[in-house]
Amino acid sequence: MKRSLWGFALLGIVLVALGLRLHGVHDPLLDHPGWRQGDTAAIARNFARLRFDVMYPQTLYNGPPPNYVELELQIVPFLAAALYKLFGVHEVFGRLLSIALSLGTVVVLAYFGRWLFAGAFAGLVAAFFYAVFPGSVYYGRTFMPDCAMVFFLTAALYVAARYLVDDGTLWTRRLAGSCALLTLAYLAKPVATLAVAPLLGMLGERARARRPMQPAAVAVLIAVPAIVLALYLHRVDSYAEWHWASGITRLHVLPALRTALTSPAAFAAKFVYFRLALGMLRETLLGAVGGILALASFIALPWVPARSKGLLWGWLGGGVLYVYLVVTVERVDYYMLALLPLCALVIGGALARFAAGVRDAQVAPAARYAIFVFIALLGAAALLVSRAPVSAYYGYSRQAYRDAIVLDRILPRDTLVVVGHYGPDVQYYLDRFGWEEDPLLWTPFDEESAIRKGARYFISIEDGRLRRNVELCAWLQRFPLLATGTAWPVFETDPAKVSPRAQRFWREFRDAERAGNGRTFLEARHVCRVKDQSP
Repeated sequence: MKRSLWGFALLGIVLVALGLRLHGVHDPLLDHPGWRQGDTAAIARNFARLRFDVMYPQTLYNGPPPNYVELELQIVPFLAAALYKLFGVHEVFGRLLSIALSLGTVVVLAYFGRWLFAGAFAGLVAAFFYAVFPGSVYYGRTFMPDCAMVFFLTAALYVAARYLVDDGTLWTRRLAGSCALLTLAYLAKPVATLAVAPLLGMLGERARARRPMQPAAVAVLIAVPAIVLALYLHRVDSYAEWHWASGITRLHVLPALRTALTSPAAFAAKFVYFRLALGMLRETLLGAVGGILALASFIALPWVPARSKGLLWGWLGGGVLYVYLVVTVERVDYYMLALLPLCALVIGGALARFAAGVRDAQVAPAARYAIFVFIALLGAAALLVSRAPVSAYYGYSRQAYRDAIVLDRILPRDTLVVVGHYGPDVQYYLDRFGWEEDPLLWTPFDEESAIRKGARYFISIEDGRLRRNVELCAWLQRFPLLATGTAWPVFETDPAKVSPRAQRFWREFRDAERAGNGRTFLEARHVCRVKDQSP
């Protein structure tokens, strides 16, 4: 295939990918996953407003600022913050940055596949399927760090593969490029450390072929990116109030693994979760067509010529191990996005090998053309179903968005709030520091602590859950309700506005509660009623 024709075909694929990712680009960040998008957007806005330093990411929750958080290096939020400083705060910049990185991955895969399988068609097929996978389409336009991680991981493995497979000696400029890209991938999101597995696969192939190894160069390639990541996490951990990265590992992932390795029942349960996680990969990330093609392509991989099988099998092994360790605990599909470029590459290689076999087969031209049409129909089917598996992800509550905007206009600018909704998505649009909590689990003691720290409003977003929390709901009755015109009751938790009857009401409620009549007491006074309330 001529390079000019290949370039035009790749441009067409990129334009298709762009068109798919622009759907809903201006929607509020309340679509799926609202938690992660709200967090990322808040960090970007705080970079722009408070401290323009990528080493000091701040969230909105956990009270008054600064609320530094231990997360991956905030590449996308920091770039968005730079744009905010020039053009003002517009969340669409975050989405556009993710789209740009996702399109960059499409382009890298085209070159990666062309080199790996020594064929222009393989690269174009890999780029096309990544462009239309439902997971890469949807998450390729979300305000999250994952597109940056996938882009740098894919680029890092491409450059590292060219380095380890093509170069006669390992002391070349490609060593520096590989280390730099791997470092960015690890920092963008530590899941990218699964790249160690394909690196070891390629190094094993190189050793078996008795090619020069240079242990010092290998040590640099493997160790330097990991050391930089460790230094970054240690630095942020030293002043962070929230420890997401280490906390998830220490409190959830490792205990679950220990239990699975010491209990047959827990091991069986973890295997069930593993199967369900792979189901999510197939259903929402790859889609029906992509899932079938990926499975068939891995089965056919032993018969598909490639410059490095160790790269592909290592990538698969590292990804599967990560799914078993992490995704069986944190059961969200976008944690598996690092596997999509691999699936696209394998599909590209397998279909290119199939097409080459058909081209060279001694069959009637009509049969040959029919098979090529079949390949085209597979691509068309993948394109047509690229949005259906994730169509529900685009949905969001317009009422919640409108109510949050109204409260943002009504409430005093620098006030602290307690948000009765566990998630930073709505709090982002409230644009206030404070606490975001499950109102069913929040207690009067928690609320008193927040008030002592300056909280002046309790926004009952999940009011049904608040009403089922009889103690907190009864305790909040001491405060007046603010008329906002929204669907959310807003308690003015200013100590100066406490009702003169507050203590008497509270004592009577507590007496009734001890007698087992707390709910009856509240119903009789027409407060905290749960009848006909939403959950």
